[in-house]
Amino acid sequence: MRIIKEILARIFALWAMLWFVSTMLIFFIPIWITGMWPEPKRTDILLKIIRFWMGFYLFIIGFRLKVKGKENFKKETSYIVVCNHNSLMDVPVSSTSIPGISKTIAKIEMSRIPIFGMIYKRGSLLVDRSSDESRKESYNKMKAVLEMGMHMCIYPEGTRNKTGQSLQRFHDGAFRLAEESGFPIMPSVIFNTTKALPANKTFYYWPAKTEIHFLDPVSVNSHSSAELKEIVFNKMKEHYLMPKD
Repeated sequence: MRIIKEILARIFALWAMLWFVSTMLIFFIPIWITGMWPEPKRTDILLKIIRFWMGFYLFIIGFRLKVKGKENFKKETSYIVVCNHNSLMDVPVSSTSIPGISKTIAKIEMSRIPIFGMIYKRGSLLVDRSSDESRKESYNKMKAVLEMGMHMCIYPEGTRNKTGQSLQRFHDGAFRLAEESGFPIMPSVIFNTTKALPANKTFYYWPAKTEIHFLDPVSVNSHSSAELKEIVFNKMKEHYLMPKD
């Protein structure tokens, strides 16, 4: 039975790849045109296009997504959205589910992929993790995103979690950003994306039911970045381990 599933998963992966490439080519021009607008209008239009694209694409590949907790976003408030990170599917899940306008911090390597790289750059703030100057510049850009009225999505684990634990240790960046800027943190927990696209398998895709839950926001108040990191880590871990419906 396992062998049959492995074979089918490769067939599904081919199906998903063909649909991704073909639809990407269709949406490339509209996404490229969004560069004509200044921010935050550019990202607003971009996200509307991407949500339409991903809504169709995820449906056609059998990827089912349930979103909970959107009501926790208050109007006229920008949030630092922090998500757990287990799979490459986490990015389309989070970026299309966060209400309003948002940017995602992302590693620069993916932007070098032909065609896809342009789309990737449009919706992301890129950081070269090997460069101190790049990290400092990206930090200042994240502040600017929040001040323009957009949300900033960050994966505080840094890389995909391959440890087998519910969460990896969080890095400080998101919480230092919250402490210094005063913007609240929106903890969010993504479930089951590893069932669709596991980090430890090559050319593998399995249609799966996934969820993203936005939890109650955490205000900075007088908390230090270290305290914020501990509060958010425990909140997300507790929710991740709770029994699901």
